[in-house]
Amino acid sequence: MQNVEKTVNLKKNKVFTTNNLVKMSVLTVIAYILMFVHFPLPIFPGFLKIDVSDVPALIGGFALGPVAAIVITFVKNILHFLTKTSTGGVGELSNFIVATSYVVPAAMIYHLKKDKTHALVGVLVGTITMTIAGALSNTYLIIPFYSKIMPIDAIIRMGTVVNSRIVDVPSLVLYGVTPFNIFKGLLMAFTTLLVYKKISPILKK
Repeated sequence: MQNVEKTVNLKKNKVFTTNNLVKMSVLTVIAYILMFVHFPLPIFPGFLKIDVSDVPALIGGFALGPVAAIVITFVKNILHFLTKTSTGGVGELSNFIVATSYVVPAAMIYHLKKDKTHALVGVLVGTITMTIAGALSNTYLIIPFYSKIMPIDAIIRMGTVVNSRIVDVPSLVLYGVTPFNIFKGLLMAFTTLLVYKKISPILKK
C-alpha cells in the first residue's frame, strides 16, 4: 500500500512541476480565449454553439497527462465564471462535465501507448463519452435551468426550426444535443490531431 501511495505521489509531483505549471497556464489562457470564439450552425438548435476551447485541454492531456487536462478545463471555466458567465455558473459546470468526459478518456488511452492509433481511439472514445455526458447534463441540468428563464416551449421551438422531429425535451436531446456533441467531438479530434505533433516537441521540453 505504501508503495502504491508513493507511486501516486510521484506521478502527481511529476505533473505539477514548475515547467508543467507554466505550460498548463499558457494552455488555460488559450482555452479561455477560445471560449469567446463560438458560432451557431444552421443544422443545430440556435442555443448550441460550436467552439474549440477544449482543444488546448486535450493537447495538454496528450502531452502532460489526464490530470493536466482536468486542471486546464477547470481553471478555464473558473475564469469564464468570474468574468463572463450569464448562467450563474450552470453553463460552466456543464462545460466542465462535458469537457472532462472528453479529454480525460482520450488522454488516458493515448498514454497507454503514445502513437497515432491510440490517439485516434482516444478521441473516438472521448467523443462517445462526451456525447453521453452531454445528453445527461442537458436533460437534468442545462435545459431545466434555462426553462426557468425561458419557457420550455420556446426552447423546444428552437430545435423544431431545424428539425421537425424535435417536439419535447427527450427529442431535443436526441436529435439536437447528441448530434451536436458528436460533431463537436470529431471537430476537436481533427483539430487536435492536426496540430498536436507540430507543437508537442515544445510541450515536452
